[in-house]
Amino acid sequence: MVKIAVPKGHLEEPTVRLLENSSIGVVNREARQLFARTRDPEVELVFVRAQDIPDLVAKGAVDLGVTGHDLVEESGSDVVELLDLGYGLARIIVATQEKSGIKKSEDVKPGMRVATEFPGLAKRYFLEKGVEVEIVRVTGAAEITPLMGVADLIVDVTSTGTTLRTHGLEIVDTILESSARLITNPRSLREKKSKIESIVTAMKSVVQARGRKLVLMNVPEAKLPEIMRIMPGMAGPTVSKVEAAEPMLAVQVVVKTERVDEVVRRAKQAGARDILVVPIERVLP
Repeated sequence: MVKIAVPKGHLEEPTVRLLENSSIGVVNREARQLFARTRDPEVELVFVRAQDIPDLVAKGAVDLGVTGHDLVEESGSDVVELLDLGYGLARIIVATQEKSGIKKSEDVKPGMRVATEFPGLAKRYFLEKGVEVEIVRVTGAAEITPLMGVADLIVDVTSTGTTLRTHGLEIVDTILESSARLITNPRSLREKKSKIESIVTAMKSVVQARGRKLVLMNVPEAKLPEIMRIMPGMAGPTVSKVEAAEPMLAVQVVVKTERVDEVVRRAKQAGARDILVVPIERVLP
């Protein structure tokens, strides 16, 4: 049996969707239920706080977990990151009031107070910069602490920076880029290697399919060289013969979603016809 820790909160919905698309799914889970079965009889889920998952995985209470890279780094737990899941994008930043005069990390003076929910990351960062600061631990709303005179700077998580700007703060430096990661521990990876690898493969296939479409078209044989120059496929387009009155080829290619309109337009101009754009659920190398 493989136990997977699913983060409650803003990472829960995309994680459950990922499990569903990976054919693992969640079976008959009621609201606030902390344990759940899946369609795979060898996989169980437990729903816990994202910040607790690195420690639970490291201790072997669960075999796999989904949590933020920032929380893994903050915890210092002995875990292995298996896969970047591509959602929950954020940054851990250093910020201060615009009028503080601090524009870069070198402007930070010894003894300055830093408010943060990430004391481990903050302490390591400033030690690397060679400056000893006072860490003020908070459990939320770090952005208001400079305004209240509680701290000179903050180390906090941000995605858009809107909250920082609203409170008159500006970013001094970025400590790390974060996203949701699938993690495990060395013992589970060793003892349940085959099952964990199959889960990773299933999830990776969904992640790789995200943001891609399958474009199919019929192309006059004489136009194929021009179409080949247009197609940006993963390993080049797939071409096969069409049984038609005139020499015709069927071309299919995987295209990033943001390039679909451009590819379709240029292909049509080059003589392609009967163009289809199809969603992709999974990509297996």
